[in-house]
Amino acid sequence: MENIIEIKGLTKKYKELVAIDNLSFEVKEGEILGLLGPNGSGKSTTINCILALLNYSNGSIKIFGEEMKPDSYKIKSKIGVIFQDVAVFEELTVYENIDYFCGLYIKDKKTRKEYVEEAIKLVGIEEFKKFYPKQLSGGLLRRLNIACGIAHKPKLIFLDEPTVAVDPQSRNNILDGIKKLRDNGATIVYTTHYMEEVEILCDRIIILDKGKVISEGTSDSLKELAKIEEKVTIEINNLEEKYINEIKQKENVDEVIYDTNILIVTYKEGKNNLPQLMEYLKNHNIKFNKIYSERPTLNDVFLELTGKELRD
Repeated sequence: MENIIEIKGLTKKYKELVAIDNLSFEVKEGEILGLLGPNGSGKSTTINCILALLNYSNGSIKIFGEEMKPDSYKIKSKIGVIFQDVAVFEELTVYENIDYFCGLYIKDKKTRKEYVEEAIKLVGIEEFKKFYPKQLSGGLLRRLNIACGIAHKPKLIFLDEPTVAVDPQSRNNILDGIKKLRDNGATIVYTTHYMEEVEILCDRIIILDKGKVISEGTSDSLKELAKIEEKVTIEINNLEEKYINEIKQKENVDEVIYDTNILIVTYKEGKNNLPQLMEYLKNHNIKFNKIYSERPTLNDVFLELTGKELRD
């Protein structure tokens, strides 16, 4: 597949702070790339450099095979950007907002009308065309924000945390819309802190930290990097500390966490850990409710790679 974005040796410094450190990666045509990382990892700085909103110290950025510059208007006309903060005009209706943003790129009125109607349908806000933003719920505002960014049918779309603080119904609608954009030929760079979204949507994942790529691959290939083999979660009321300590000493146990009556035991290896743990609980007359076992999640891998300490 053709590379839509090519980044080579990208470096961005703020005086002594190296925000992006010799970063190189590509985004393939027609894929949804998940760009992940903890706060301060360099995600936003990278995207702003790609969009020529920030100058950078070294390296090169090509989009659609051409060098990206602040005045690369032909390239920018093929890009849609939906940032985390909703950016619409309060004095315009839903339809007028989408028509305005689409009109920045599409001058033909007939074509623009078709594009606006398609964007409205894609995000499912047909019933709200005459509403003003202040009349919309948070989920509808997010969907309006997306429609404004994609109405001109961009070939490359940047989506930054598009489902923050929305209800499950709106979230599903947004995720379905993103899949449709990809199916219609768009290439998408997607940032989020919701790992389950990444597993649902992304064809490939890049994890950044301290301005560098620390891992890259599909969701399945990244999970294979996990140091743990199995995670068991059990609902137990008032589990005594002595039992927690005994479980920690069991063979293959990597970590034990007990919080708000939920016991989580992670194992480094082995396939019969769940039955053995259940037998231990029964032998000690420890009553438990829900219990289930799962393989390492993408979130587990993310925390292993980037650490569990809080970030600013």
